[in-house]
Amino acid sequence: MNVYRLLGIFAVLVGLYAMLLSADPTASNKGNLYDVANRQGFNGILTLGAALLILSGGIDLSMGSVVGFGAVLFAYLMKEGVHPYASVAAVVAAGALIGLANGLLVTKLKLQAFLVTLCGMFIYRGLARSLGSEVGNSIGLTGVRDKQPEFASAIENLRAVFIGKNSEGAIAFPAEFCWMLGLVALIGFFLHFTAYGRFWYAIGRNELAAKFAGVRVDRQRIVGYVICSMLSMFAGVLLLLNYSTLRSDNAGQGDELEAITGAVLGGCSMRGGEGTALGIVMGAMVMPLLKNIINFYGIKSDVIPAIIGLTLLFGTLVDEGIRRWFRKGR
Repeated sequence: MNVYRLLGIFAVLVGLYAMLLSADPTASNKGNLYDVANRQGFNGILTLGAALLILSGGIDLSMGSVVGFGAVLFAYLMKEGVHPYASVAAVVAAGALIGLANGLLVTKLKLQAFLVTLCGMFIYRGLARSLGSEVGNSIGLTGVRDKQPEFASAIENLRAVFIGKNSEGAIAFPAEFCWMLGLVALIGFFLHFTAYGRFWYAIGRNELAAKFAGVRVDRQRIVGYVICSMLSMFAGVLLLLNYSTLRSDNAGQGDELEAITGAVLGGCSMRGGEGTALGIVMGAMVMPLLKNIINFYGIKSDVIPAIIGLTLLFGTLVDEGIRRWFRKGR
């Protein structure tokens, strides 16, 4: 079944790239293609986190708020005098704590993951707004450089390594896409070639059977939430490095929906227990590509939420259709 899903999403990507390249001559410019690739990389990093939870039967609705909180926290730490390199490490470590809290609430207190992460969506957005008032609701690297001019060189190094931007602000290479590929290779190896990866599939397919088989379900679930939140906070760092200014009240808003959509399109079943690393990355590439096509065709950006909803519905219908067809074939 995974083969058919992979072929299907690959065909969708080929069709979308054909639409993009035929939309406008400038669409094939290196700058635009690099920009699309970076957006795909950003979305792919988040989608990997969402997919890991979906595989094991979980979900995280707070990812977008965590992204915004990560961006604000990154700016706040640098303005307070923490070196940019140390700030990146601190933000990602904070993500581990957020994931640990989510995991413990879900596994030890037996709360619904939907409810826990829905509450987290509001909590971390509120923290981002509160912390944003300390650095200015419109946060950006310019304010950091003004207050800590000695950090300018380190910030440019981070932008070059994580975003691929040169000193003039142009994208020299799609670094975010490369980071996504590296993470996909790492997580793909974990999922498909280790016992722990098989544990996650087993938990998603049948949690009770996995427990009887000796799998430490709670531990695996907690690890999933930790990884997801760490990737979300890392995405917040990327977001701040990529844009000159952000607003603390909406940074990362809606990113969790695009991540879940990418995971579903890539072959992850919302019931859990299904999905591949290759499918996940291809699914993550769809929404940024669609947005770029919308821009070149002159369609109003107001329709993007509707397109996300329709895309998610389409992916769910395809998932159910393939599932039923596969069962009949057996």
